[in-house]
Amino acid sequence: MVGDSNAELINLLDLAMVPTPEPGEESAVDDFAVALFSRLGYTKRHRVTRTRKDIPFLICGEWRYAKTDVCLIDRQQNDIILLVQEDKSLGGNLSSAECQLVAEAIAAFAQNNKRRQLCDMPIIESKVMPGITLIGTTPIFYKIPVSVELVRHVARGTYPSHSTIVSGHVPAVPRPFRRYSEGMKPVDTREAILRCYEAFKAVVGI
Repeated sequence: MVGDSNAELINLLDLAMVPTPEPGEESAVDDFAVALFSRLGYTKRHRVTRTRKDIPFLICGEWRYAKTDVCLIDRQQNDIILLVQEDKSLGGNLSSAECQLVAEAIAAFAQNNKRRQLCDMPIIESKVMPGITLIGTTPIFYKIPVSVELVRHVARGTYPSHSTIVSGHVPAVPRPFRRYSEGMKPVDTREAILRCYEAFKAVVGI
């Protein structure tokens, strides 16, 4: 490749496709996500990525932490505007990664509102939090509606009166049955997935 940054991205893509890193070693999926966001313009000036950020999370009356794999922060207001959760089961138990992502979205929404209160800014009553799960380099895109009411019920361990419906989009790829084994390595699959990343910017607010 002519461009060094493109070569770096493809090298990270290859590393992220390795299913079993060394014992005790984190996979390269997070590193790949950070590099991809940079190349696609998700990060720019006041928008930065953080990895493994802990977010305080009040659940059932106890303070816990929701740990993000990758998140995008808008430094103008210090808001978390995008969450990424790796599916470490490589597609074997996607529901676990989805549950983690939803918990992170609720925690991030509550944390964003707490910062607003400290700055004497009006809180946001409800918001759609964007999220992505990554199985290797294969993404699934989510819109997670969160509200002050939902945060309150989670904190108290009570059931809300209304259901929370999470929307997800699985990118259409040329060979769906090889979605996870191929990831973004084939050029035609990469093109299809990159179109989804570009379209998702509107959900993130970029």
